[in-house]
Amino acid sequence: MRIAVEYFGKLGDFAGAEDGALDLPVGVSDTAALRAWLDEVRGFNGALLHCSVQIAVGDEIRRGPFALSEGDIVAFLPPVGGG
Repeated sequence: MRIAVEYFGKLGDFAGAEDGALDLPVGVSDTAALRAWLDEVRGFNGALLHCSVQIAVGDEIRRGPFALSEGDIVAFLPPVGGG
């Protein structure tokens, strides 16, 4: 399955994370598995696993495991602070 991945804020700085098209390995079919797999292979050292990092599929924030489909655009969103 091929999807597009985007990283926002500081997440884009970690381990030279690159936005773009990505072919998923067998077994990575939802947002939880994607989060764990990317954290490991891209060297995020647990940053993507933190509960404050949200995932959007398309234009909607998805909580918990959400099934991915061919061509989805998945965005990883860091915590947002205000002041």
